[in-house]
Amino acid sequence: MKVNITHQLKKYLPHLLKAQEDNLNEADTVQHMVKVFEDVLGYDALSEITREMEIKSKYVDLTIKIDGAIKFFVEGKSAATVLRDRHIEQGERYAAEGNVQWVLLTNGVTWNLYHLTFDEGIEYERVFSVDLKAMSVDSKVVPIERVAEILGLLHRNSVKAGLHEDYWKQHAALSAESIGKAIFAEDVVLFIRREIRRREGLLIDAEELVGAIHSLFTPEVQQQIGPPKIRLKRAAKHNNKVQPGDVAPATVVPSDTEPPSAQPGIAPQAQ
Repeated sequence: MKVNITHQLKKYLPHLLKAQEDNLNEADTVQHMVKVFEDVLGYDALSEITREMEIKSKYVDLTIKIDGAIKFFVEGKSAATVLRDRHIEQGERYAAEGNVQWVLLTNGVTWNLYHLTFDEGIEYERVFSVDLKAMSVDSKVVPIERVAEILGLLHRNSVKAGLHEDYWKQHAALSAESIGKAIFAEDVVLFIRREIRRREGLLIDAEELVGAIHSLFTPEVQQQIGPPKIRLKRAAKHNNKVQPGDVAPATVVPSDTEPPSAQPGIAPQAQ
């Protein structure tokens, strides 16, 4: 169940904006954050918000716990600091040492939540960015109710229920990389190829089709998707170097996969 923090957020919003206007230093900004975590986000200041927690001789600005378990670290910056992704480098090290997958970077006005993975080194993904001054979520101007809804994912009840985890999973599923993998799946490419043939009466070479689809995206999205690849199944017999299930460039889907006599809308059968 979503937590509504709109009323509490409106109460603290003027103080947070004033802190940024006055260029409040980092220590005092963190003190403001403690009040927000306590009065807006529902944490117990004595047992669930720890300041300057030591991890291997290094200190985390804030550590947020529920029932004694660490849920995420908070890396605080002075109120006027413009936040950059690189600012979580210190928080990354804390998270890796403590095996914690969540780091919040904030100056009290901008709130950036990151999800970390430690499979091969440390990798992070920004899950959301909330700007209280611009009233925006991920750079899109929205009503305060929407800002409160996203920031409410950090509320004690939301974190305990795993709502921030659910939000991240949906975010990851709808990412450019995830959608790109789906679009360039062999079955999808062949379906589009058949549909073009049905509509236009032309059998397009698979390599040209994949290249055309990839060119529809902006350079930034292309970089996130990476080089288009599909898995070979039907085409394996055409190239002994490629085994079923191997990942190969899209060029390996041969243009003769569908014979001219194939019925529109029906996939060719494997030989």
